[in-house]
Amino acid sequence: MGAIYFVFMMIGAFRYRIPPAGWQPDGWTPPAKSNAMISTRNVHLDNAHKTPQFWLIWLVLCLNVSAGIGVIGMASPMLQEIFAGKLIGLPNVGFNALDASQKAQIAAIAAGFAGLLSLFNIGGRFFWASLSDKIGRKNTYYTFFVLGIVLYALAPTFAAMGSKLLFVLGFGIILSMYGGGFATVPAYLADMFGTQFVGAIHGRLLTAWSTAGIIGPVVVNYLRDFQLAAGVPRDQLYNTTMYILCAMLIAGFICNYLIKPVDPKWHMSDAEVAKLQEATATGGAGPSGSFGIGKGGLDGRAALFWLFVGIPLAWGIYMTLLSAVKIL
Repeated sequence: MGAIYFVFMMIGAFRYRIPPAGWQPDGWTPPAKSNAMISTRNVHLDNAHKTPQFWLIWLVLCLNVSAGIGVIGMASPMLQEIFAGKLIGLPNVGFNALDASQKAQIAAIAAGFAGLLSLFNIGGRFFWASLSDKIGRKNTYYTFFVLGIVLYALAPTFAAMGSKLLFVLGFGIILSMYGGGFATVPAYLADMFGTQFVGAIHGRLLTAWSTAGIIGPVVVNYLRDFQLAAGVPRDQLYNTTMYILCAMLIAGFICNYLIKPVDPKWHMSDAEVAKLQEATATGGAGPSGSFGIGKGGLDGRAALFWLFVGIPLAWGIYMTLLSAVKIL
């Protein structure tokens, strides 16, 4: 897997082109209406982390991801323990009453559930990031938190109803917002700090993901073990967890509300930006911009790259859906 990732990522990385200073896509004109939440200025990498906006976005991402990654970590056991025999046509049989072969059956079905969540994760990155271009990054994160709070709070109800469809759909939407959060945050950073250093600023912000990778699973697993020791039935192990994850999302909502435009004192001057861009410009000797932007069309080389990515992705989607259909 590491070798496969390396090949795909290196091909992508070496196809990037840095456009020269002042480059614009063909036919593009700046929007007539300005948006206070989208800066036209740049903040230097050395100063971005000194602003409250950086840390508020850090918290927004960390809290959104902590909730989502907690679900990823417990998706398989959660489905098995909540629905147990219902997954294999034995509606009145709890998890502890299943024999080894039956537990193996529901484990295979739960693996399909985890795979299905990964598809929602992928799809959410396209859907929510595209929607954020229309409604804005801040409103997109408001949606993540409000909708997430509702769905996490309803998860125990879906489980009590015995509705596998509502349960799976609810967590699918939650995981789409987990992926959407990752896809939207680079644009949020560009809106706040400009585009000159957005890649490096984003790299520093991803420490929020690292932190969430500890917080989410630790909270979920600790609570599960604590409640198991307290004798809580397996189909009710995750009720308290869902409400704690709701509290995380409420805190994330507040942090998102507090995000305002960056103080102009942190903005770089035009001369500073021009000097930096001059150092990375092609000087007219190379391409005038990223290939294909503003031109459209699909030539043979682009088609080959789409097939290179699309065929394995299509196969993965097909195999995942084949496993996930067993849930219902």
